[in-house]
Amino acid sequence: MDKKIRTGEVVRKTKETDIYILVKLDDKGISDIDTGIGFFNHMLTALSKHSGISMIIKVKGDLEVDCHHTIEDTGIALGQALYKALEDKSGIIRYGTSYIPMDESLAMCSLDLSNRPFLVFNCGFTNQNCGSYDLCMTEEFFRAFSFNAGITMHINLLYGTNDHHKAEAVYKAVAHALKIAASYNTDGSTLSTKGVL
Repeated sequence: MDKKIRTGEVVRKTKETDIYILVKLDDKGISDIDTGIGFFNHMLTALSKHSGISMIIKVKGDLEVDCHHTIEDTGIALGQALYKALEDKSGIIRYGTSYIPMDESLAMCSLDLSNRPFLVFNCGFTNQNCGSYDLCMTEEFFRAFSFNAGITMHINLLYGTNDHHKAEAVYKAVAHALKIAASYNTDGSTLSTKGVL
């Protein structure tokens, strides 16, 4: 199988956000990220590094309103870029599950690159935000991401007390599950009784 670097590029412009995203699978997880939201940059950098997916993410959003449009639209565009990079999803492992600890917090993600988007999100946060990042937007980001990438995704925060640690464990659990699922399988076959995903 020709194991090329799979690439997806998306430009998304609305009255609320102006987004450019380039992702490269099978790369080194190198990132260049600027969303205007420091904590979100931190989480996306972790997502890139731990998934092995190199990402350029440049976002200009209406942060004078709040962070909602910026975070949700980044999820939409990142999901679209991943969908493009995975092409027809043939030859991939397809499923991935990962448990990630972050100090006192433990998060789990189990996902299926199925073209059947769905999100189950069981994560509780204590505070409203980390910096200028509204913690309630974590679910909105992963909903937008999973639905636009065609991923069935289950995220569970099993426990934790520090919201920074909890959110970081969640993003890293998704990253590691995604790294497994998007990897090539041994024979290049499509892991489906239908023959396609």
